[in-house]
Amino acid sequence: MMVRQMGPGEWRHDESMAHHVSWRAGGPARSLYHPRHRQDFVDFLERQATEQDILVFGLGSNLLVRDGGINATLVQMHGALKGVVRQDDEDCWVIEAGVPAPKVARLVARAGYAEAEFLAGIPGTMGGVLAMNAGCYGREVWSYVRAVETVNRRGQLRWRRAAEYDIGYRSVRLKADPGSTEWFVAAQLCFPRGDATLSLETMRALLARRVKEQPLGLPNAGSVFRNPPGDYAARLIEQCGLKARRVGDAEVSPKHANFIVNRGQASAEDIETLIQDVQQQVQQHFGIGLHPEVCIVGERR
Repeated sequence: MMVRQMGPGEWRHDESMAHHVSWRAGGPARSLYHPRHRQDFVDFLERQATEQDILVFGLGSNLLVRDGGINATLVQMHGALKGVVRQDDEDCWVIEAGVPAPKVARLVARAGYAEAEFLAGIPGTMGGVLAMNAGCYGREVWSYVRAVETVNRRGQLRWRRAAEYDIGYRSVRLKADPGSTEWFVAAQLCFPRGDATLSLETMRALLARRVKEQPLGLPNAGSVFRNPPGDYAARLIEQCGLKARRVGDAEVSPKHANFIVNRGQASAEDIETLIQDVQQQVQQHFGIGLHPEVCIVGERR
């Protein structure tokens, strides 16, 4: 691994992605760039050749790079786009893409606003939360989005209204051009006024529930599969008797069947093989195809 400065940001070459994803497994990225701030990210995009593949991520909480690595430039937003501006006159916040979702939950609750508590249970940054319409405990983030700031492949910034997007379960697409490449830089989120004490109590209760129900003591990527319509992926997996199923050191968590944990030295191949095994078993038993929430990229070894 080689590290060098380029402008304000930092380049790393042949960087093991096991250090940057929550599964603590996976192969190297050809290049990994850490921008220092918003303008650095924009300048970085302007410098890149249009044929260069770019993958933007935050905390790596829903990403797996196959053991053979990925021949692309990865950009890590966590620690770069971290601004939060409160708009008191509109009961809104402008939050940049690199801010962790749990931090947003705390800021909103302490300011005396409600319904952001669910963000405390999402282990990712706001860019990824927006990109997949992440949610938990009955709420989803796009219910509170008024507008988003995006940047395209050429480094051009613009604000878009929430109404410009088709929003679904773990799905966000630009209506005018669903295949366009744009990344979220910031979002304006608005929440109803509430009681700070009550909101913080609600958040603590949700976090206690998360600790009780999820295997947080081992590396994982959160929920691996989307819930199929009218059902729960965890229920289907458990009914197939797959809790504690292992491939190498990758294991379907005995605590929560929709989590796959790394019990020590799991490879990306172990994890992906187990994902496919679960899919096959659920398809065979119930005729239901489970679709991963996690993003798997790169080449097999």
